[in-house]
Amino acid sequence: MSEKPTRLERTTTDAGAEVAILTFAHGALNLFDQAMFDAVTADVVELVAAPPRALLLRAEGKVVSGGVDVHVFEGLSEAEGTALWEGLFAAIAHPLEALPCPVVFAAHGLTLTAALEIALACDIILASPKAKFGLVETVVGLTPSMGGPQRMAERAGSGRAREFVMTGDLYTAETMREWGVVNQIHEDVDSAARALVARLADGPTRAHAATKEIIGAWRSGGVRHADSVTSAVSGALFETEDLQGAVRSFLDVGPGKATYTGR
Repeated sequence: MSEKPTRLERTTTDAGAEVAILTFAHGALNLFDQAMFDAVTADVVELVAAPPRALLLRAEGKVVSGGVDVHVFEGLSEAEGTALWEGLFAAIAHPLEALPCPVVFAAHGLTLTAALEIALACDIILASPKAKFGLVETVVGLTPSMGGPQRMAERAGSGRAREFVMTGDLYTAETMREWGVVNQIHEDVDSAARALVARLADGPTRAHAATKEIIGAWRSGGVRHADSVTSAVSGALFETEDLQGAVRSFLDVGPGKATYTGR
């Protein structure tokens, strides 16, 4: 087992855009014990302080994660349990969702509990055909509490989310794609995810951030609320270097030739 349960690396695309890759690397099962939660929290702090132009979350080993180390829950009082979830929302789920860049999750194998809840906080989920997914907290008398049920309901519908959580069953990548949870399935999911992240990083980063902000407004308040913020969020893009340069490129040489700097 590595000294640090995660590894955060930064690279650049051929076009010079910065990509960050956060890898879970914590033994055979990549269990979310306190050390893993602390490591992911520290990585998210670093990403928030210096956002890349795209982020990939992935894992090493046979599985993405076998779930949470149950010792984390042992002996907690009601107040301590509440504080645990409040802290994980504030430290991981919410800042990850709020990153001003595309965030991709690659699931190559079994993806349980906390890892799946983190995946559901990402923008795009890619999976291997062999990947399986589960929120299995019922085995310890718990419900997923890092945002899994509500984010599953957002993607798959409330009825399917209730089935998924209440049964605690494992579901295939193909089922998750049919339900709208997984976006794409690839035999070599790691390569596909890296290629997608590079493509997104080379794109109009400020526009991607605006897309996330508008969809975030819809998530919190519906279509009318999203409409109320869209004009200003999109209007701000007209003063970005990327939009101005892309408009000039389109007019001079046609569509698809623009390059972007993220400014």
